[in-house]
Amino acid sequence: MERPDNLIIVIFGGRGDLAMRKIVPALYALYNENLMPERFAVVATGRTGVTDEAYRKEVRRALAGSEGEKSGTNTDEFVALFHYIDFDTSVTGAYKRLPDFLEMISQKFSIGGNLLFYLSVPPDLYGVIPRNLALQGLNNEGDGWKRMIIEKPFGYDYRSAEKLNRTLLETWNENQIFRIDHYLGKETVQNILVTRFSNGIFEPLWNRNYVHHVEITSSETLGVEMRGSYYEGSGALRDMVQNHLLHLVGFVAMEPPSSIDSTSIRNELVKVFESLRPISSDEVHRTAIRGQYTGAHVRGEWLKGYREEANVDPASMTETFAALKFNIDNWRWGGVPFYLRTGKRLPTRVTEAVIHFKPTPHYLFSGESLCDGCNQLIIRIQPDEGLLLKFGMKIPGAGFKVKNVNMDFHYSDLAAERIPEAYERLLYDCMKGDSTLYTRSDAVMAAWKFLDPIIEAWKNDSSIPVYGYPAGTWGPERADDLIEESELTWRYPCKNLAEDGVYCEL
Repeated sequence: MERPDNLIIVIFGGRGDLAMRKIVPALYALYNENLMPERFAVVATGRTGVTDEAYRKEVRRALAGSEGEKSGTNTDEFVALFHYIDFDTSVTGAYKRLPDFLEMISQKFSIGGNLLFYLSVPPDLYGVIPRNLALQGLNNEGDGWKRMIIEKPFGYDYRSAEKLNRTLLETWNENQIFRIDHYLGKETVQNILVTRFSNGIFEPLWNRNYVHHVEITSSETLGVEMRGSYYEGSGALRDMVQNHLLHLVGFVAMEPPSSIDSTSIRNELVKVFESLRPISSDEVHRTAIRGQYTGAHVRGEWLKGYREEANVDPASMTETFAALKFNIDNWRWGGVPFYLRTGKRLPTRVTEAVIHFKPTPHYLFSGESLCDGCNQLIIRIQPDEGLLLKFGMKIPGAGFKVKNVNMDFHYSDLAAERIPEAYERLLYDCMKGDSTLYTRSDAVMAAWKFLDPIIEAWKNDSSIPVYGYPAGTWGPERADDLIEESELTWRYPCKNLAEDGVYCEL
């Protein structure tokens, strides 16, 4: 891959957790892979006054234990490219210092006018910072391109997302705005497109004629930890479904793009979101299940319930588990149910998409059932990334007893290939101006439009319960009722791709 143009990267919130845990190590990995520009610099902003040298020490600590640091790569040249400027980003007048500061950095390193702004800040600043940058002319592309990465959540609901989008587009162009969803940077998410569109054995089967249902799971073993105040205003639906999981649905369900370019791929994703069958308020109680983890002993350790976590309302109705059933109304997927579930304090950390194919039209072998006759293609996003195909084989011996067996591929088998972290790919793409793996405004709005009735019903209809589920279990039992056939249930994945079962270790 070729190097991007020379540029200055400005990280708002440059001393925060996201910057130090994800962004800085990702830039360092790109630097070690010779994928950073020939000339670049990084400028971090924050409210606290620290010197460049003090900030560089923080950068060094953030890199401790990283891949490059472990291999003995010299970090001196990389760290020397970091600079720090302190000002209050909520105060319009404070931005007057920034253009001259960036010009000084540009001249020092002979970089030019290309600027990438990364908003690693609370969501209430997503509209403030871009507007103030524009007031200083830092959105003007006369001397070089200007781009801006915005973290999730993009809005709190449809109305707030629409307002934020309108605010951004008053001063910035859509092609300058990169709405990041780190799930789209994962190799296994991108591989969904390759699996579908480069293999003739899959694409002919990828439709309502052969697919029985589609299931997507994203589970976490952790609780909310110290993020109680954030999670109280978010919940599982906003935190995971609106962005990560619906985009997985998009990649699984989209039509073949005319070419592998940003516009073509994102056009097809939007078509999927616009084809989601609306869920009316009176359908929510049947098609959307919410739950909240309660205290339980897991492997000899007591794990407290959500309402006992720090900064959580003792009477909170915020969901830590969400499961949905919905349909996509188009020719490819008409009549095929899609199921999503996500939750905290579940038995294992895993994200995967499962394509359940229809059973054979006639059961030839004794003892065969609907469950036995359904082949499954499992696309594992994390961990133990790879693909698993389940199909029936004869058990050795007399008779024709059938057993499901596995044929699997693990990304770890590609030992000679390094699998980059999601933020590496996304930062590199933004520097190159490739928005394929970033979310377009119409996709964001379509996703919010689909979820808004559920959000409103959960907020206003007190008859819709929040089901409790003990920590370490697969969520409320009521979620099992979403699956239509009595013989079918959710897949219960384990850390190991080829294993499944209800009792995976937490």
